[in-house]
Amino acid sequence: MAGNHIPMTKAGADAIKREIKRLKAVERPRIVHEISVARDHGDLSENAEYHAAKERQSHIEGRIQMLEDRLARAEIIDVSRLSGERVVFGATVKLEDVDSGQQVQYTIVGETEGDLKKGRISITSPIARGLIGREVGDTVKIHTPGGEREYQVLEVLFVEYTVDEEE
Repeated sequence: MAGNHIPMTKAGADAIKREIKRLKAVERPRIVHEISVARDHGDLSENAEYHAAKERQSHIEGRIQMLEDRLARAEIIDVSRLSGERVVFGATVKLEDVDSGQQVQYTIVGETEGDLKKGRISITSPIARGLIGREVGDTVKIHTPGGEREYQVLEVLFVEYTVDEEE
């Protein structure tokens, strides 16, 4: 897997950087302190607090390593430099469900950036895969877990989204 580029928006990369910073500046020191306190309780072979803290430390270090690797392999796509009427990675797509007339909007983002509640869908999702390469006016049938849906592409926009600090 090393060496494979991961398409990612700037906002997605920024979110990873923030999480790495939080893990290193807040979580790592907190765990080191917990280990120190647990170590002071004596015999480590039967010290559940110590072993639990060491396990959390291992989890945090693994998470930091995974996030740093993901960031190192990121191919950051500058959405503001994209244009046109064709759906590509980073595009925000306005769709109309042909059957219900309901309009929806999705932004196609990196594999780890998806958040359906916020209208962001992973490039690997069935909807995104069905939309890539389509143009305004196209009608597309998309196989979703809920069954086949037919959408018409109404608009393709290129707007960089931002990630809230809490995400």
